[in-house]
Amino acid sequence: MTLQTKGQFTGWHMTAILVVFFGIVMAVNFTMARMAIGTFGGTVVDNSYVASQNYNRWLDAAERQDRLGWTVHTTLTKDRFVIIDVKKGSALVPGVTAVADAIHPLGRASDIPLEFRTMSDGRLKSVTALPAGRWTLQASLRQSADIYKFVEQFQ
Repeated sequence: MTLQTKGQFTGWHMTAILVVFFGIVMAVNFTMARMAIGTFGGTVVDNSYVASQNYNRWLDAAERQDRLGWTVHTTLTKDRFVIIDVKKGSALVPGVTAVADAIHPLGRASDIPLEFRTMSDGRLKSVTALPAGRWTLQASLRQSADIYKFVEQFQ
């Protein structure tokens, strides 16, 4: 004859522990998966084969850009306008024009095309200000046939 005492650990206790444990694990996994899918901004390239066909051309363009010897410095003013300094050595490069797109890094906001005007000191200033938040600036600078592309992050 077995006597059952109060507080004995039974199979039902173990079943309850396992159900609660795996229930929590599944809830966390589903929550994290939902958050990951909701913040995915898209792909880097749509077709990797087509991108690979342009790889050598991209390397040549990067080499030409390095030979220019330009140093590009970007700043974001307090009122959120983008300022671009383009220098060769210590002097500003004259006659440079710029176009850029401000892209929200998570794809939650629409891209903002930015146009730039040359200021009196030779630096470039965006015509429109960036909204608050994190932005990735993809810019292209041009001086006659010379092209310089860069990416900058702003918060």
